Amino acid sequence: MRVKCVICDAINELDDDLPLAKKLRNRPIHTYMCKECYGRIAENTEGRLATGNFRFFRTSSPIDEDF
Repeated sequence: MRVKCVICDAINELDDDLPLAKKLRNRPIHTYMCKECYGRIAENTEGRLATGNFRFFRTSSPIDEDF
């Protein structure tokens, strides 16, 4: 299955039997990101979390419950 990264428009090939390929086929709302873009976003997010000015609202940590 050919997939295209939503950020850098790189075209990659996924094996048809992978769970990610099945998810992309059956649910068009899901998007694909290449490993380079995924790693870059994860690195930038960790950097923002380390500054202390960025709160991650998806988790329910005790720090977020105080506010």
